[in-house]
Amino acid sequence: MKDILTIWRIPDLLWEHIAPLLALLDPPALRGRKRIDSRAALDAIIFRLRSGCQWNHLPSEFPDDSSVHRTFQRWVRRGVFTRIWALLIEACAELGDLNWEWQAADGAMGKARFGGDLIGPNPTDRGKKGTKRSILVEASGGPLAVVIAGANVHDTKLLEPTIEAFVVDRPPPTSDDPQHLCLDKGYDNPTGHRTVENQKYVSHIRRIGEEKWDVNKEKRYPARR
Repeated sequence: MKDILTIWRIPDLLWEHIAPLLALLDPPALRGRKRIDSRAALDAIIFRLRSGCQWNHLPSEFPDDSSVHRTFQRWVRRGVFTRIWALLIEACAELGDLNWEWQAADGAMGKARFGGDLIGPNPTDRGKKGTKRSILVEASGGPLAVVIAGANVHDTKLLEPTIEAFVVDRPPPTSDDPQHLCLDKGYDNPTGHRTVENQKYVSHIRRIGEEKWDVNKEKRYPARR
């Protein structure tokens, strides 16, 4: 059981890097109620995000759910998670596990049951309120940038804001160290091609109408509806 729970916990080595960051961005309050333990709060937040459970369904081994939720909201306002994200990317780069040569971007839609500012009618869900996440990753699938918008915003319009939303500085591409960007056919339009060119990427955009091929190089036909 102990080994299973490790996926919900911050390892000691990682906590040694995160603890100073939390002390800087979220120092102890000078007055008011004493805050819950930061490491226990982060463990609870990870459990909630990985399991998808409701806040009030957190296991009893974690701090009070209301306190964890307040801590989560405070850290969002103070940019704690963005800084932790950048810290992890920098650590991966130091270990040589960050590949800038090949990158990919795409959008994914989701529901927005509780509303918010960045929502719009979802064209694939009968116009219900929804959001779109535009994500850019490196060759191993590690996320480098994300932008949130309404579900009705086209992926192409989010490409440039996503490229400009890197949480760490993007190294400038050169002829010796080019950067390739892979995109699906949703970006095969003047705006998509122009954005890729302006951002100095080598373009790999799937063409509209281009035939699909499987791993055996055999032609695949689209499903008939």
